[in-house]
Amino acid sequence: MSYKFLNHTADVKFRVESPTIEEMFSSAADALNETIRGDIKILEQEEEKFEVEGKDLEGLLYNFLEEFLFLLDAEDFLAAKIKSIKIDLENKKLNCIILGDKAENYKFTNDVKAVTYNGMFVKEKEGKFICEIVLDV
Repeated sequence: MSYKFLNHTADVKFRVESPTIEEMFSSAADALNETIRGDIKILEQEEEKFEVEGKDLEGLLYNFLEEFLFLLDAEDFLAAKIKSIKIDLENKKLNCIILGDKAENYKFTNDVKAVTYNGMFVKEKEGKFICEIVLDV
């Protein structure tokens, strides 16, 4: 696990530090998914593919994480893990394949309303990719 939850007065905040941009995005998704489902183990029954873009890295990360909330709310899909992730830094595009299952098969409380830009950043420092994100719960 390369993410850690940070103290926040009203919402959920986490920080990710990873050696690659793909691992940073993947760990951010893991933190979001842990916030959504808690300790519930999700079966890898189905596969979903998606592509997102952003005007910058923060926008790309925001759109990537929002896609998980969209899949849950609109498609009843609950992510178990990322199968593959490819990021085109030059064009700020991301392709992702995730494994998961129908949310209706699990009892959980989705307290995450949205990903926010409040305090969000993505940076590279000393050979690591670092981001912080606040989730509106």
